[in-house]
This record gives sequence, structure tokens and C-alpha cells, in this order.
Amino acid sequence: MNKLYIGNVSAEATEEDFETLFEQWKIPHSGPFLIKNGYAFVDCPDEKAAMRAIDILSGKAELHGKVLEVEHSVPKRLRSCKLQIRNIPPHMQWEVLDGMLAQYGAVESCEQDFTETDVSFIVFRAMEKLNGSMMENYALKVSYIPDETAAPEGPSVGGRRGFNTRGPPRSGSPSLGARPKTQSEVPLRLLVPTQFVGAIIGKEGATIRNITKQTHSKIDIHRKENAGAAEKPITIHSTPEGCSNACRTIMEIMQKEALDTKFTEEIPLKILAHNNFVGRLIGKEGRNLKKIEVDTGTKITISPLQDLTMYNPERTVTVKGTLDACAKAEEEMMKKLRESYDSDMAAMNLQSNLIPGLNLNALGLFPSGAPGMGPSMSSLPPPGAHGGCVYTQQGHPESETVHLFIPALAVGAIIGKQGQHIKQLSHFAGASIKIAPAEGMDAKQRMVIIIGPPEAQFKAQCRIFGKLKEENFFGPKEEVKLEAHIKVPSCAAGRVIGKGGKTVNELQNLTCAEVVVPRDQTPDENDQVIVKISGHFFACQLAQRKIQEILAQVRRQQQPKPAPGAQPPLPRRK
Repeated sequence: MNKLYIGNVSAEATEEDFETLFEQWKIPHSGPFLIKNGYAFVDCPDEKAAMRAIDILSGKAELHGKVLEVEHSVPKRLRSCKLQIRNIPPHMQWEVLDGMLAQYGAVESCEQDFTETDVSFIVFRAMEKLNGSMMENYALKVSYIPDETAAPEGPSVGGRRGFNTRGPPRSGSPSLGARPKTQSEVPLRLLVPTQFVGAIIGKEGATIRNITKQTHSKIDIHRKENAGAAEKPITIHSTPEGCSNACRTIMEIMQKEALDTKFTEEIPLKILAHNNFVGRLIGKEGRNLKKIEVDTGTKITISPLQDLTMYNPERTVTVKGTLDACAKAEEEMMKKLRESYDSDMAAMNLQSNLIPGLNLNALGLFPSGAPGMGPSMSSLPPPGAHGGCVYTQQGHPESETVHLFIPALAVGAIIGKQGQHIKQLSHFAGASIKIAPAEGMDAKQRMVIIIGPPEAQFKAQCRIFGKLKEENFFGPKEEVKLEAHIKVPSCAAGRVIGKGGKTVNELQNLTCAEVVVPRDQTPDENDQVIVKISGHFFACQLAQRKIQEILAQVRRQQQPKPAPGAQPPLPRRK
């Protein structure tokens, strides 16, 4: 397939222009340029020349003020809805690509191809204009995949479904069906003794290639990390079954190598797990981990929190037992870790829609520098969207104070041993977090005082809600619902309530949270009254932001208007 389609061609373009352009970039062509109204065709001598033209010119070369689009020319009878996307950043999560593709139309399904030297995805119902677009300093390379099952004669009616004859898909293009739920893209991370790395790789890489082929996985052995270290990390990308099969094969190779070299020490299975998921793996009072130990006949230990650093957010899970027992324990533990990952990803995706202007990239669930964990999901604010944030003169979000009420029995879990957990939480969120003294001996709730800007509030409250769920203070099918108090100026309380309670009712319908402004409150020394918000995490967050929007409106209306004829203030430099 060496014939090229060149799109977005200026009406002024001539055959000589294209001859000059191809000669400038040393791209060979085997025939004349056939120029039509707005597009052109040309033949290349081979596939290598065609791909060179696509890589160099598409989305980059300009002719008479128009940026050219270059792709393989696919006969109508062979056109499909399939695209191949190459040169994708290593370890990229599907959700990142999915969000990028969603702006062009519905994505039906996605397959990962491990036969290429780089990670490749075959994406359906995507858009040819992706070719050359940048993702994390990687220029995506996109080409059509012909439909080999198409009828040999007779052109298809109307070209590709959901596409114009050429160019981007129609907006709102209907999907052929819901995209099947993709499995978690959580890699399996192992730690193996350095002396066994050579045996795992094999002569000229034969062993590792064989493992990759048999288990349909992509395996990275990080030999250059931590020079001189006694252990090296291995990252396995595949389906859960593929990861487990690769892990088992690697354990078998290490045991055989130990026998051949008369290595007498026990070789445990060591799995690297992101610290954000370890709490849920352990469970309240260690119940989850104990169950896995009992079910698999293994002994499992986890490295202490003190070993964590900003650059190493992973903890080492050591499993001792027979090969079969360790393999079974790996399956059970990774199942739990993937469930935790899916839960956090779903929460982040939902949050990006609920609270505009919140930068989820700083959430810290999946640090971009963490080995084996893909780039963090992020939600960049649209221009002018501040999600109810109030800004200081320096352009920073103003600090807010929220009183969050938790079960009294959960105080120890939030504080942690010697206050370690609450210190880490405060540092992570960038907020001041304190537990208020109990109001009485029989108090069933304790107040957590959180002071910080909106993003810090989100991160701190998110972790507190999650910790209560992890520690089983709420049932497995019970949603964590807490009460939060925020203070508002007494003069603004009426605006929160609205005429006849209209505003507060609309607020409750929108956020699914219970919002109450108690009547007959006596304002405090700062002339403020309390607004009570009850509900699950996202409901509480959205209600807080909406109330802050109302307060911001009140502040703007209370600002003194400039006198007639007065010169307006100069805009602040950005």
C-alpha cells in the first residue's frame, strides 16, 4: 500500500510545488502528482518511502499557507474504521489515550499489539488528523489498517461510517456499540536478585523473548537502575493472566538457576506495590492479607513506610512459600491492587467532570515519575473556569476552612502510629490537618479541621474518606458518607438558602448532598454562621464548590463600584 493521499491542499498548489517539496525532504516518488480539488495523490516506490513521507510531512509541512495531511490512500472497498497508532509513550495508560480520542468521536474498542518494537494500539473510530500530534514529546504515527475482509468488488456506499469522504468524523458520530470494558493497565512489578537477571534474559535475549511470546506480554528488565544493587526491578505489561504466567515462568527460571549454581538461600517472590494501594491490600487489622496467606499457604510481609521516598512510592511485598503457593498469592494480591487502581481511576475521571478547574495531576495517586505506573491523569481547567475558587492578589487560591466529622473510633487510623499518617497526609495535601478534642467522654464523632486552598481540601478529604473505607469503618457495600461544616458570612446565608429555600433545594438536587443552613443561628465573633453538608465524597466536594461560587458572587457584588469618570484599574500582568 504505497499510494499516498495528500489532504488540505491549497487551490494554488501545483505539481511543481509538490515536486520541490518531496525533493527538499529527499522523499522518492514513482509517478506524477495527481491534483484534485483540495487533495492530491502520488505513488511511492515502496512502503518505506510512503511511511517516510507520512512521518515527515503530515501535520508539519506547509504549502501555500495550509498544513498538509498525508496518509495511505486506501481504496474505498478496503476502508475500515481501524487506525494503527504507533510511537505511543512507554507505559502510557489507556485512559490517557481514550480521553484524547474522545474529542474526535466514539471509540469502539482497542487492542494492544505486542509484536511491534514499541507499544502499538489499534484504535477503531479514531481520526487521521491524530498523525503527528504530540503526546509527552512523542509524535504519534497514525495509519489506516485496510479491511481485508471487505468484498473484492463494488465500492462501499458512502465510505466509512461516521466519516466524510475525506477528513474528520462528523461530530456526534454514533458508535457501533459500547466499547468493551478494558482490563486494568496495572503492570506487575517484580524485584529479582541481580545474579539471576542474566538467566532471565538468556543468551542474546532468547529466554526473555520466549517468555514474552508465550505469555503475550511486554517485559522490561531495568538493569541500569540502581547500579551495584543486589536486586533489579522487572516490569511486566499484559493481561492479568499474562502477567501471572510471566511471573511464574520467571520464578521457575530463578529456581532452576539457583540449583545449577548451588545457591542455597530461599528465593522469595517480591512484588513492588504503589503505597496508595497497600492499605487496601492489607485491610483492616490485616484481614485481607491474612486471608491471602491462609488461602495460599504463604507468609507475606510488607516493607515499612519509612522506606518510602518522594522518588520511590513503592513498597516491597515479600511472599515466601512453594512456587505454586507464591504464584497463587501473586494472583490474589494483584487482583486486589487492580481493583484499587480501577476504583481510584473511576473516582478521578468523575471528579474532573464534577469540579472544573481542579488540577488532578497534583492528586498524587499515580506520580508520573513512579516506575511502572503511567503518567498521572490530569484535568486542566478551561479558560476562566475556577470552580468556585477565590484568588488572592498574587493569583493564588484563597485558603478555606472545613470541619469534617469522622467516627470517634477512626481517629487512631487517621493519626497513625506516632502521628505518621496525619503528618504524611498533611504534607501530601498541602493543608493543615488537626483533630479537635472530643466534646465529651461518650462522643461518637470527632471533628477534623482542614485548612487549605480548594485543591488541598479535595486531596485531604479524598484521603480521609478513602482511609475510612480501607479500614472498614463502613461496610463493604456501604458508601462512606460524612458531614462537613463550612462557615459563611451571616449576610450571605440568605443567598445560600435562596427565596423560599429555592437555592438550597437546587443545590441538593444538583450535588446529591444534604445541605442545611440551621435557622436561628447566632453569628460568631467573625459574624459567620455554619452551613452543614452531608453526603458521599463527590457530593460533599461539589456542594462545597457551589457554595464557594455563591460566596464569590456575593463578594464581587459587595465590592465598591468606581466613581463616575474614574480611571479603571490597569489589568494585572500575567
